[in-house]
Amino acid sequence: MKKIVCALKRQTCDGCFLRSRCLYALVFEKSSQEIGKQLSCNSPVNNIDRQKSRIAASPNPYVIEPPVTEKTHFLPGDRFDFQLILFGPVNDALPYFIYAFEQVGQAGIGRKIRGRQARFSLRKVSSGPHPIYNEKDRKVEGGPFADDLHLDPSSFTGGKGMGHSVSTVDLTLALQTPLRLKFENRLQAELPFHVLVRAMLRRVSALSSAYGNGEPLLDYRGLVNRATKAAVVRNELCWFDWRRYSNRQDREMLMGGLIGNVTYRGSIEEFLPLIRFCEKTHLGKQTAFGLGKIEMIPSCSSG
Repeated sequence: MKKIVCALKRQTCDGCFLRSRCLYALVFEKSSQEIGKQLSCNSPVNNIDRQKSRIAASPNPYVIEPPVTEKTHFLPGDRFDFQLILFGPVNDALPYFIYAFEQVGQAGIGRKIRGRQARFSLRKVSSGPHPIYNEKDRKVEGGPFADDLHLDPSSFTGGKGMGHSVSTVDLTLALQTPLRLKFENRLQAELPFHVLVRAMLRRVSALSSAYGNGEPLLDYRGLVNRATKAAVVRNELCWFDWRRYSNRQDREMLMGGLIGNVTYRGSIEEFLPLIRFCEKTHLGKQTAFGLGKIEMIPSCSSG
């Protein structure tokens, strides 16, 4: 992205007088407030100027979601799919992202074999059933492909359940990519339900404040307190150490996290909007790399 859009070819963005209009700086070097102001002055994301978030660090406006597969070696001619999730006004810059991925394919990715990295070609891009781009005509189709980033506070029942009766259910959550959560200033190797809920509330608050209509008016303390009453009845989680090499920092980085399935039992229905939100947006630390992909697997009722 930097090679595509950088006009002055500087080593860093500090002090560059073009950074206020540079897509690379807006996505990788700027706060979410600056993204909202400078990419789309008429966007509702500017509501963040009127509301201070409880989240200190602004979330990245993108997630690169890998295919859910254990396959790490691809032969010539093999195909693979991945997802790109964009938040807020950077959706308007989608053609730049598409071109950047094309350039990555030409430059090469992965480990070098006989001094060369593997190259790929970008065949097509789609949003659900809607085609956006294909390599044949090289045109980016426009359209209202983006969904609103919204969590309705009225969807929470305050622990009363449907019809004002509390029901106990089992719910299984699959962690498809490593989930990195910090609780009490340390990474968690287990996942009590209240720790999961705390992380989901942080994700919802951060994304809504930065790229939505502002931080939702939720009963944060009440939700966490009620989440402590849910129990773990089946734990099939394990710690997965994922290593990556950072070209930018010129060093290997360890970015492990929890993967596998965990089943909770309790009055969980009111937390379903949080889970559905985070199914789409990922959860925890390093989400830009695709970490924290979760999927809800409903289980049979227990009472």
